[in-house]
Amino acid sequence: MAKYLLLKHYRGEKTNEFHTPGDQWTPAEWDAHIQYMRDFADRLRSRGEFVSGDALAMDGVWVRYDGPGKPPVTDGPFAETKDLIAGWMIIDVDSYDRALELAAELSAAPGAGGEPIREWLELRPVMEEPPATSV
Repeated sequence: MAKYLLLKHYRGEKTNEFHTPGDQWTPAEWDAHIQYMRDFADRLRSRGEFVSGDALAMDGVWVRYDGPGKPPVTDGPFAETKDLIAGWMIIDVDSYDRALELAAELSAAPGAGGEPIREWLELRPVMEEPPATSV
């Protein structure tokens, strides 16, 4: 089994010609989208492929240690993630091909009019061991 991170990028809001941006969806369309996500996670749980996942709030700040005292906090510069990453899921599957299959299925979550939004997902393997270093 190998773990993969699925990052939900709502990059499609700006570049995906296939769907209506989420800020134009009705409450019922949002409910259908969220239910699809829950059902997808439940199917993965039943197969032992779901590890974890969550949606992310739009709020976020950068924090840095800058010596003793209160760390500086700022609203940027973000590496686009504040505007793009809507959530994440970690899966544990038998193969890279299975991870691709599940990412494609997740990309088909419904949006406006019940049509698949074809959202961009970033698929990244989770490292099992830290990289070896030579001293």
